[in-house]
Amino acid sequence: MARTGRPKTVLTLTEQEREQLAGWSRRAKSSQALALRSKIVLACAKGTDNKAVASQLNCAVATVGKWRSRFVAERLDGLMDEPRPGRPATISVDQVEAVVVATLEETPRNATHWSRASMAKRSGLSKTTIGRIWKAFELKPHRVDSFKLSHDPLFVEKVYDVVGLYLDPPESAVVLCVDEKSQVQALARTSPVLPMMPGMPERRTHDYVRHGVTNLFAAFNIADGTVISSIHRRHRAVEFKKFLAKIDAEVPDDVDVHLVCDNYGTHKTPAINAWLAKHPRFHMHFTPTSSSWINQVERWFGFITDELIRRGSHTSVQALEADIRAWAEGWNEDPKPFIWTKPAEQILESIGRLLTRISGAAH
Repeated sequence: MARTGRPKTVLTLTEQEREQLAGWSRRAKSSQALALRSKIVLACAKGTDNKAVASQLNCAVATVGKWRSRFVAERLDGLMDEPRPGRPATISVDQVEAVVVATLEETPRNATHWSRASMAKRSGLSKTTIGRIWKAFELKPHRVDSFKLSHDPLFVEKVYDVVGLYLDPPESAVVLCVDEKSQVQALARTSPVLPMMPGMPERRTHDYVRHGVTNLFAAFNIADGTVISSIHRRHRAVEFKKFLAKIDAEVPDDVDVHLVCDNYGTHKTPAINAWLAKHPRFHMHFTPTSSSWINQVERWFGFITDELIRRGSHTSVQALEADIRAWAEGWNEDPKPFIWTKPAEQILESIGRLLTRISGAAH
């Protein structure tokens, strides 16, 4: 007579248990162990024997038997992990809360922000524990971000105007983002720069000699990324007027010119307004005050600063200006336009969320 093995306890499910197990079994990422146990119980509830369930779910027969028995004995609670052996946690919830509250609402004596050492001293916990708590709650007292809010009464209108040019530029026109990078210094290190070597970065002295300053005027074409640039020793309305004349000479006569500028005084003098009146194809669009982030030429200034100016060493203004001209020419040989994707509505919504957070922090 064939052996039938130990008889299995009949496994039946209530409708509520079946729904809960079905939900657990569909977990795609979290708690895969619980998902497998739920599938085992659901399969067993159909009357399938342990061996067939194990083959179907690609697990051991012993695993099926374990969770079948646990469910019969303890129902849904039986599928949860049992407490593991080991030393219980020594940090209480109240201690964790005290660290978080102190980090957010207090400052240490004789310091502007907490360090792991100062918080450990205050709380009586170890520096490692403080680090773990801060990591869990995403607290970074050593870091600070800056922000600047515009108080321009026409902020919304100007954002819509400028962003509208980026996302839907007018036909038969060119949109140029214009600004000046003023007071660019010709700096020379007091000793020659030591070149980079394997295992050793480039080295330079911390001190330098100033050899004068210059000013870079630039107009960034948002369509193709090309830049019209000019260098002047001074930064006045006179120089800005000369730069406008250069733009007028380089842009074809049959094309309107839309200039995105900031609110610097040299852009609005009577002499500039008179020049604009004589050149009706030029249209000025002013960014909101304290909103340089909306002017695309600022990103171009960032590139030339990172790649040339910040680590450059120049013994004269003439040498600095020559390098700037060469860099700008190289850029125009392979220009890269910036792709603006965020509409004005999203910008205003994000600023609104920031204002809400700031207002809440103030109270």
